[in-house]
Parts: sequence; C-alpha cells; structure tokens
Amino acid sequence: MPLTRLLTALALICLPITAAAETGPLHVELNKTEEIEGGGCRAFFLFRNQTGKSFEGFEMSLAILDGNGVIDRLLSIDAAPLPVQRTTLKLFEIPEISCSNISEILLHDITSCQPQNEDQMDCFPILELSSRAAAQLVK
Repeated sequence: MPLTRLLTALALICLPITAAAETGPLHVELNKTEEIEGGGCRAFFLFRNQTGKSFEGFEMSLAILDGNGVIDRLLSIDAAPLPVQRTTLKLFEIPEISCSNISEILLHDITSCQPQNEDQMDCFPILELSSRAAAQLVK
C-alpha cells in the first residue's frame, strides 16, 4: 500500500513537468534582410514552433518604420503552416523601401492564429520576437 501511494505521488508531481515540456513559445526571428534588385527589401523570418501545436493559420500585420521611425506602411504576411516542433523559413518582400531605410518592424496585429483542429486563439502571449538584422522586430 505505501508503495502505491508513493508511485501515485510521483506520477502527480511529474505530470505538470511533462505538460510544461510540451508547450513553449512560438519564436519569430527576423533573421536577415537583403536588397531586391530593382528596389525593395526581402525579409527572411524563422518561425520556431515549440508550442506543442501545429498552426494551419498564422497571419501577422506588420508596421514598417522608416529610418526616421515613421510608419511607412502596413504589411500583411501569411506564415502558415507552422508545424509543431519545427523551424520554418519564410521570405517576404517589402516593396519600394530599401532595407537600410527600415529602422524597425512592429508586430501590429495577429489577424489569424489557428491551431490545427482547434478554434482561433490569441497568440500574443506565446510569441517571442527577436532580430539578427539591422532592423528590430518588436511587439
């Protein structure tokens, strides 16, 4: 009987640890930018999905700030699908502005965050943003 209680207690202690290991952040990294021949900027984003869920829908509205910190435009990008426990590379073109004239990219809104076989959810709490490019990626 005492062994059964001990095993039950250990199982209850381990359950939260197992659940926490399966759910982590959705990390979005602006990895690099490069000039597009003929004008514009190509942005390379890495999406590291450590959430425990695959996303069949993931769309972001980004505000592109110029070298003076003034909003140049809003850009809507569709990054789906984002498979669970995978790193996905997505390229997006930002027309009519050079990469060197982008000071910051602001995540203005998440217009779609649709886990596979689930209802839409609010992804802001699980997002982590970073940038290796000259322009910063911020919430």
